[in-house]
Amino acid sequence: MSQPIQLIVGLGNPGPEYSQTRHNAGAWFVEQLARQAQTSLKHEPKFFGDIARIPLAGHDIKLLIPTTFMNLSGKAVQAVAQFYKIPTEQILVAHDEMALAPGVARFKLGGGHAGHNGLKDTTARLANDANFLRLRLGIGHPGDKHKVTGYVLGKAPASEQTRIEASIDEALRCLPILLKDGLVKAQSRLHSFQATTA
Repeated sequence: MSQPIQLIVGLGNPGPEYSQTRHNAGAWFVEQLARQAQTSLKHEPKFFGDIARIPLAGHDIKLLIPTTFMNLSGKAVQAVAQFYKIPTEQILVAHDEMALAPGVARFKLGGGHAGHNGLKDTTARLANDANFLRLRLGIGHPGDKHKVTGYVLGKAPASEQTRIEASIDEALRCLPILLKDGLVKAQSRLHSFQATTA
């Protein structure tokens, strides 16, 4: 990763009925990042999302939470990237990840969407360029593909939620490392983290 990140996106579904569901883990990360910077996200209709700007590790970073539904997330990402002329490789997308257990988080560059509708639409609207950074926030898997929709749109039990929040906190601590020292060093720290059950 030679270029610094300019845009951090948190994927989720809009509205209070979804705000506490597992599918909104990416949005939680960006909300927490804004709180940490003592700023608030403001709705920007032309960007189809809530947006903010924060200084972080010497960089000017834009934050975005799309206010479209998950399967149209790319509409917001595309609008911001085009307006500010942000190349795909300078975008970090935070999202829920069923392939990882709650309490585990991973940085990853590029790759497929593994059926994640938010990633699928984002890739499609970035001219099928999947070469953006991802922050994969583990939420676990229900064990049956037929239960996936209800699972991601459901709330995690308290013990799992605590672990997810701990992994978000650790990812926030690793973000300045990512910006200052690059992906490998940030991965080295974040990937050794495993939230434990209290």
